[in-house]
Amino acid sequence: MLFDYHVHTPLCRHAIGKPADYIRRAREVGLGELGFSDHNPMPTAFDDWRMGPDELPRYLALVEEAKSESKGFPIRLGLECDFLPGYEEHLRYLAGQADWDFLIGSVHYVEPHWDIDNPAKLAKWEERPVEEIWSLYFAAYARMARSGLFDFLAHPDLVKKFGRRPAGDLTDYYREAVDAIADAGLAIEVSTAGLRKEAQEIYPEKRFLEMAFRRHIPVLLSSDAHRPEEVGYRFDLALDLVREVGYRQLVRFERRRPIPVAIG
Repeated sequence: MLFDYHVHTPLCRHAIGKPADYIRRAREVGLGELGFSDHNPMPTAFDDWRMGPDELPRYLALVEEAKSESKGFPIRLGLECDFLPGYEEHLRYLAGQADWDFLIGSVHYVEPHWDIDNPAKLAKWEERPVEEIWSLYFAAYARMARSGLFDFLAHPDLVKKFGRRPAGDLTDYYREAVDAIADAGLAIEVSTAGLRKEAQEIYPEKRFLEMAFRRHIPVLLSSDAHRPEEVGYRFDLALDLVREVGYRQLVRFERRRPIPVAIG
């Protein structure tokens, strides 16, 4: 059984389509479950790509409505939560607001006003060496893993989105984050979203995934869908990658409990 837990809704202001459209697509591509995980609200208006501070009830109602109309197709409730130092208590508050199936941790910001995957801020990449940006990103990723707030972590090497990466072996950038993920007992997603970006590569790249496999870090497949047609996007390639590295199981979630699933 395959499933896709990283799916957005129009509440994030950069996705299109109703939840029913995403469910229909999940059925079409042969998935067994679908999980919605829109960007978490912040205490104040924070940026322009997430639900507003008072829209969490609307999001929960939207997913509940999708469940009631799914005709028995399993729908999981999740939230993609940005890890930002100083907002840990807000995330703990959000964790108590619903019976979540999973909370996804993600790093988009390497400093308070720079979401590194935002095309509108691409010029900021010229202000620092790429090595420094990568170091900042993976240090933040390791802190996120150690926070104890999440069930699995999103797009581990999102920092490569625009195709900008240091030359040579990247192992040293990955090591602290991989160790922190393993020590925390977390899973990571293998996301095909990178195939749709300038990086033209799955998140994370094979070397990172090999390091994760050696540390017994569980994985699941995700699309980071913002359009219905992106649900389950190129999961064939993601499966090939995880099998090649050595994985024989994925992990699914119910009520924040991980459940291993054999890869057929």
